[in-house]
Amino acid sequence: MWPAAAFAVVGGFLLAVAAAPATADQAKVPESREEIVLSFAPVVRRVAPAVVNIYAKRMVRQQAFSPLFDDPFFKRFFGDSFGDLGRPRERSQNALGSGVIVDASGLVVTNYHVIQGADEITVVLADRREFPAELVVSDERSDLSVLRIDAAGEGLPTLEFKDSDEAEVGDLVLAIGNPFGVGQTVTSGIISALARTQAGISDFNFFIQTDAAVNPGNSGGALVTLDGRLIGINTAIYSRGGGSIGIGFAVPSEMVRTVVASAQSGGRIMRPWTGIAGQTLSADLAEGFGLARPGGVVVNRVYDGGPAGEAGIRQGDVIVEVEGEHVNDVETLQFLVATGRLGGNLGVQVFRGGDVVDLALPLLEAPETPPRDLNTLDGRHPLNGATVANLSPALAEELDLQGAWQGVILLKVPRGTIARRYRFRPGDVLLEINDEKVAGAVDVGALMTQTSDRWTVVFRRQGRVHRVELSR
Repeated sequence: MWPAAAFAVVGGFLLAVAAAPATADQAKVPESREEIVLSFAPVVRRVAPAVVNIYAKRMVRQQAFSPLFDDPFFKRFFGDSFGDLGRPRERSQNALGSGVIVDASGLVVTNYHVIQGADEITVVLADRREFPAELVVSDERSDLSVLRIDAAGEGLPTLEFKDSDEAEVGDLVLAIGNPFGVGQTVTSGIISALARTQAGISDFNFFIQTDAAVNPGNSGGALVTLDGRLIGINTAIYSRGGGSIGIGFAVPSEMVRTVVASAQSGGRIMRPWTGIAGQTLSADLAEGFGLARPGGVVVNRVYDGGPAGEAGIRQGDVIVEVEGEHVNDVETLQFLVATGRLGGNLGVQVFRGGDVVDLALPLLEAPETPPRDLNTLDGRHPLNGATVANLSPALAEELDLQGAWQGVILLKVPRGTIARRYRFRPGDVLLEINDEKVAGAVDVGALMTQTSDRWTVVFRRQGRVHRVELSR
């Protein structure tokens, strides 16, 4: 005999509750649909209207069928008889994704990779209304972008944020989006893990992992809790064949809220920084520091006058907690600081010389000192075509170059330029040219034109210093 079950209504849901074993006389057949149905429909009805489809169109140049069509020798014999077949042509390329309306004024949050490079963006609501969208802010580091649509006074449904710090492994969640372009779809699952920092998806590697089915087209869609609030933006999946295998990743709502706040305040991404360069505390390092377990960030360098310096953090300290949250690695520290409120303070706990010290980290924006002084080089030398800039804490944060606070960096090295032919790369930091120290971006051109046939360039690439002798 199966045990009887009682049913209770909780938050709009009918939940089966185990009861004591029933006798044959007590058992009865359910008399209504409500007594046997467990449904997420009340939540879906409330939140689905705020989840939108996003269509991004970009124009790309398509190369001619064969490079022979542009070859002068080929044209000598055939002329232009092949017409447009030999000329590059433009064609339209479309991208599909999802988004979430987070503000009644028309702000829509989605993934950066959904609208990257788009010339035209269209937002389609669940009720089939269509609106052209303008890009307000893009943040490649978090893989988030904010769009704005003008509903001309018509009402827009929105989703309220839920604090992602309140999430726990095992919580039920719903994923809503437009997988494979089939139309709005809802899937359910649980939060499988929190603070995933090794996914390799964006600079701020700190994700909610869920087993709710997420597929291509879901990017930018909503991950919501059963109280109907937004806890994350679905961003990526782990997959061997392109489909869902139950491992999806969402950007936590605290990071989403930070990017949306930047859009609301003028469109410039503003986030705090630490002012340190550090490394994750490994098991070997933990033993050397006298700590019982790995985890935390060892401070290798402190920027003079930066937030960490003001807080009293020193080289050799191990940052183990921020606002009561255990710091597992560098990525965790970056996320916790980046989602803080500028102008405030964070409580930081460091391990120093066998003691635990509590400090207050001021939340300040990284300074752009010195100015970038962007300079695209020309002239008859190996750096022709490269764009150089002065490094600063602000630029280092933007490029995710931890601790690279000074120097002159190659910011762009386009294909086809002389600099690219000499195998220089974006991210190379120039140290010396012809045995003279590179002091600033504006000096690089003059140093390169001092000679006309031979150059000695010393630069740093991925932590290693290279010295090369170049000639024309």
